[in-house]
Amino acid sequence: MGALIPCIVLLPPRRIAPSRHRRLSEQAFPLSRLGLNQSQYRDVFTQELASALDSLKCALGIRPSSRVAKAKDEALLLLEDGSIFFGRALGAEAQAIGEVVFTTGMVGYCESLTDPSFAGQVLCFTYPLIGNYGVPSYDHKDSFGLPRFFESRSIKVKGIVVQEACRIPSHWASERTLNEWLESERIPGIEGVDTRALVTKLREFGVMMGVIASGDATNNIEELRGALRRAAAYSTLSLVRSVTPSTPAVYGPDGPRVVLLDCGAKNGILRNLLKRGYQVVSMPFDSTYSEVMKCMPAGVVVTNGPGDPQLCRETAKCVGALVESEVPVLGICLGEQIIGMSQGVETFKLKYGHRGQNKPCVDLTTGRGYVTSQNHGYSLDPKTMAGTDLRPWFVNSDDHTIEGVQHVRRPCMAVQFHPEAMPGPYDTGFIFDKFVGLMTNAHQGGERFGT
Repeated sequence: MGALIPCIVLLPPRRIAPSRHRRLSEQAFPLSRLGLNQSQYRDVFTQELASALDSLKCALGIRPSSRVAKAKDEALLLLEDGSIFFGRALGAEAQAIGEVVFTTGMVGYCESLTDPSFAGQVLCFTYPLIGNYGVPSYDHKDSFGLPRFFESRSIKVKGIVVQEACRIPSHWASERTLNEWLESERIPGIEGVDTRALVTKLREFGVMMGVIASGDATNNIEELRGALRRAAAYSTLSLVRSVTPSTPAVYGPDGPRVVLLDCGAKNGILRNLLKRGYQVVSMPFDSTYSEVMKCMPAGVVVTNGPGDPQLCRETAKCVGALVESEVPVLGICLGEQIIGMSQGVETFKLKYGHRGQNKPCVDLTTGRGYVTSQNHGYSLDPKTMAGTDLRPWFVNSDDHTIEGVQHVRRPCMAVQFHPEAMPGPYDTGFIFDKFVGLMTNAHQGGERFGT
């Protein structure tokens, strides 16, 4: 019996009254709000058809070749597999190369774009409207003097991809639009892209390098392909060095001290430690064991950060010494992978990562589930955990990857998700309280965590 060949049949439209036709057009093509007139609907239809064909190809295991219709204010996203997505320029007129990833978060674009873990990446938002509550000022500070609405002092992504960027935001704290913010920090973006087709491709074939270009640069596709071929792969870049502090920094008044091995820490981690009464010393990620111990820490937090954890082996060596000396240690995100490496566990790269605010995890010690905020592309390999002193603590409900570990003999624990959220749910903020318990028990000579 021959193979079934899928096909799409386009039927002639029914006769519809002109007024009714206009209403249907507005519903079918909401991009008209961004300036597409009736004569341009044919291009938009081509885009929608290309998206449908790509989805069908992915379902059949065929590599999509998405090439979406051009718009007048040209911008494009070229992927390393040759796919091209055309759209409209957003932000700075510049060229940016990075690993193309996606996040499923519906809100929190100010926090996401300033998250140091996104360094070296082009971020695609799956939610179709981004920027609707505008962008506040960095000068809005919290009680600790940290920017209230941002996770660092600048945008960390290389570029962004959205379906629609809001041009008229509404929020009491808004001081500029998303477009104005991107432009002020020389970050390029592209809008009008069918993000569904792009995310389908990344889910089916994995994250890949890509280049965003706008203006005259879009006229020479071959030159862009050459630039993309010459660019260093994401996994080879020591991105942590670009976001770690160059010298130690102290936050908060005198008191019991927590040292951050800062691989690109989010402000939310600082806030959670400061509000629990600890002074925080942020130290470069490659600090040595002796340098850390000179601070006389009550505990050490190994933070989130960008890139391949295998490029942080010196950090893992320091963490291993801290764990063996029974200093309480908490790892978050990249920090979990570094703690795992310090104990002999291997890491691996996920196909498309976990990025968003709706990632379900289960606590294996209680059976309780949590919705977590995540941003990572690597994970611990459970097959290499046997024979080590680490045991799984949390697992991801979707793909069963490890989301947390405990040390069975030392006051050491780590989670792959972000207990500080920012953005996302605060359900797992208790992780910081458990860490405080580790430090208190260690100071009093109490029972070890995980025993």
